[in-house]
Amino acid sequence: MQKFCKYLLVSPVICGVMLFVNTATFAGEISNTSEINQPQVLASPDRKAENIAPDQTMAQVTSVSQFSDVQPTDWAFQALQSLVERYGCIAGYPNSTYRGNRALTRYEFAAGLNACLDRVNELIATATGDLVNKQDLATLQKLQQDFSAELATLRGRVDAVEARAAELEANRFSTTTKLNGEVVVALADVIAGDTVNGQEVNQNTVLADRVRLNLDTSFTGQDLLRTRLQATNLDPFSQTATFTPEGDLRFAGGNNNNGVVIDALLYQFPLGKKTNITLEANAGAIDDFTNTVNPYLDGDGGTGAVSHFGTRNPIYYLVNGTGIGIKHEFSDRLELSFGYLANDAANPQLGSGLFNGAYGAMGQLTVKPTNQITLGLTYINAYKNTFFANGSGGSNNANDNILQNATSNSYGIEASFQPSSKFVIGGWAGLTKARVLSVGDADIWNYAVTLAFPDLGKTGNIAGIIVGMEPKVTGVSNSLINAGINKDPDTSYHIEGFYQYKLSDNISITPGVIWLTAPDHNNQNDDIVIGTVRTTFTF
Repeated sequence: MQKFCKYLLVSPVICGVMLFVNTATFAGEISNTSEINQPQVLASPDRKAENIAPDQTMAQVTSVSQFSDVQPTDWAFQALQSLVERYGCIAGYPNSTYRGNRALTRYEFAAGLNACLDRVNELIATATGDLVNKQDLATLQKLQQDFSAELATLRGRVDAVEARAAELEANRFSTTTKLNGEVVVALADVIAGDTVNGQEVNQNTVLADRVRLNLDTSFTGQDLLRTRLQATNLDPFSQTATFTPEGDLRFAGGNNNNGVVIDALLYQFPLGKKTNITLEANAGAIDDFTNTVNPYLDGDGGTGAVSHFGTRNPIYYLVNGTGIGIKHEFSDRLELSFGYLANDAANPQLGSGLFNGAYGAMGQLTVKPTNQITLGLTYINAYKNTFFANGSGGSNNANDNILQNATSNSYGIEASFQPSSKFVIGGWAGLTKARVLSVGDADIWNYAVTLAFPDLGKTGNIAGIIVGMEPKVTGVSNSLINAGINKDPDTSYHIEGFYQYKLSDNISITPGVIWLTAPDHNNQNDDIVIGTVRTTFTF
């Protein structure tokens, strides 16, 4: 390079320009003839040894003495000094080196030349042109002509990048809102079972879908405003095929013939460092603000268990609708949550509204004595609220004859133990003590044991097994018997298995089966087997 400078008979200043590859303006420009998105000009062999990251920017220097690797005896010292002091268009690496001996491409030289040309023009425009001598200007003009093709290419590529950035800026969805969605498409059928409670079971294969779009908005970075749009076309099988609330599919319900409705609307925000508030305007659920202690199986219908019962303790479904949820974390090991949700909060008629109609109020203490164990102790008070209305199952007797007309107090214990990353054993037990208004009392029990196998066969896969008893009326007072309400005669067991296989980051397919041994807790009914193949697309 020294011989090249002497051959051109250029001044030390211009020769310094030709050596100048490490300018602040130059950082982020073209490093070769094919890449335009690299933040570093040229990766030298010693970059790794010097611990200089490609995305580290270079700082403008005010004195050549700031470079630790430039000495007054260096042949280009005068040129560098002149560029620094006269033109201010020299910069170095963050480790205070200039690295003047590294290789140079024509594109790098063009970018460096362009940076100093801009600085010269700036000096002239600000009436400091006397700092630029005529010889330097003439040589700069010659260099500008000789490298006109490279400069044009460089500017063209930079203009293209700026145009793309402007297009992205103009067409991005929102600075505060993210859009995510889920599409569930499933084949489902009642595979076995003829009659339930004297009605003929419908064994017809159906193709169901449920589409959800979530608009998640944050105003502070810590809060969340969620607006969920939903379209679906499948009614619960309990209404159309099996005629028992047991075994209903998690992704079914709310059939609106694929019309789009606002399915959920909530706002979450922190109150201090350890408390989080959730305001539920529509379709609120307890898992919005409470740990349901059923990892991997508790899902939204597109993931996790295929049934409502397999998703979580049925007593949780007694809390739903419009209201507020509060979660306070005393520590990583101890959490307390409260909630109050009304089913018909927007109805001003007598016996409805936020406080006079059906509601569910809850409190739960969640304890994590170790990283592998989680325990939940749950209490729920409800009024005219049923399991079945919210899809958790149980017998018709428990839902229609008792809870629909009762106040109830429910007590639950939930547990999860994960001895390894590949296996989780859990379960729950729930007791609901109901008082049918002006009639009598009843006890309703449910329980389950769950097994989850995360990453079975492939990372992201989940296999699950649920065995338990859906809500069953186990005892009634004499006054209820006299009123024609009896306990359920037998015990039905819910046996469920599924395997969620991850085809890609955005697609999973889940075959699942549900076996009810005595539907509606009545041995007179035929065993029912429900099969489904659920495909979930996320974006």
